[in-house]
Amino acid sequence: MDELLQLLSPNASQRLPLPWAPEGPCGASVGSSTLLILAYSALLAVGLVGNLCLVCAIARRRDTRNVTSIFIANLACSDLLVSLLCLPVTVIYTLMGRWVLGELLCKASPFAQCLSVTVSILSLAWIALERHRLILHPTGWRPGAGHAYLAVALTWLVAGLVSLPFLAFSVLTDEPFRNLSLPPDALAGHVVCLERWPSDSHRLAYTTGLLLFQYCLPLLLILACYCRIFLRLRRRRDVLERPKDTARAASHRRVSVMLACLVGAFAACWLPLTVFNTLYDWAHERISVCYHDLIFSLCHLAAMASTCVNPLLYGFLNSAFQRELKALLTRCSCPGRKHADETFPLATVSTEISKASLRSGGDATHA
Repeated sequence: MDELLQLLSPNASQRLPLPWAPEGPCGASVGSSTLLILAYSALLAVGLVGNLCLVCAIARRRDTRNVTSIFIANLACSDLLVSLLCLPVTVIYTLMGRWVLGELLCKASPFAQCLSVTVSILSLAWIALERHRLILHPTGWRPGAGHAYLAVALTWLVAGLVSLPFLAFSVLTDEPFRNLSLPPDALAGHVVCLERWPSDSHRLAYTTGLLLFQYCLPLLLILACYCRIFLRLRRRRDVLERPKDTARAASHRRVSVMLACLVGAFAACWLPLTVFNTLYDWAHERISVCYHDLIFSLCHLAAMASTCVNPLLYGFLNSAFQRELKALLTRCSCPGRKHADETFPLATVSTEISKASLRSGGDATHA
């Protein structure tokens, strides 16, 4: 049983969750599997609809030079990739108990998940750096929309290179089923999708490097940026007396809080799976054989919940997004009618900073 789990168990944050072990004294109940499938299906629905609405709402904006919005849209696109490719595969894999989707998806699904999480964390890092530059150096150089699109392209390129090992080492095999005490015909044609690394040292080097590049170092950079931002805004609030400047500082603060919430939610969602994978890589004997798959599935569910966080937090904390979404839905139901809300860019309403202070390259009024 231990040998079977070692073959099946994923070792990195973007690997496929695998079905319950085919046999053993502590297999999963039908009820547990059903709950997992329902949970994954709910995440699929919320992530797909929510991120589509977010991308459409941002695309409707008239202010196309908002650098932060470009990165937010990029974040939503990476979550859409997971919702469209990874989550349906996960549900089918869990339901079938074996791999039935072919070699292409066996390689594409873990690659896409690694690609997505890398794009997400790098997008959050770009947002933090842009906010840091805007608030701490308001009179200096500011990135424009062209720079943002270049950063987006670079992000996807780097994420693709980082994720390449999953294309190279993900394979289909029937090895886990060969030595089971079941009739040969019962498992005929059954295969699983797992990774074949040249050696354990290669696997450990890659997963440890991925942990640092994909989680620890970006979050430390983001934390440093937002700490400096909040300290600067606090000092600015103490010295400003003019109502206009005070209102602008408050707007900066609200936007920074919203973006910091996105980062905090992303870190919290991925923390359980990160801890689980690190423990498995370096001390897998400490994980109970009976509860291994259940613990992994719960940690993976928490990580996949990050695909829903972006639209939910943005929707709850940003009234401009709510207005754009309402206008979008109304326009879909009444195509011939144009609403006044369509003329307001997302950056000008409520929790967003004023258009002038987020536009780059224009005659912005500096905070």
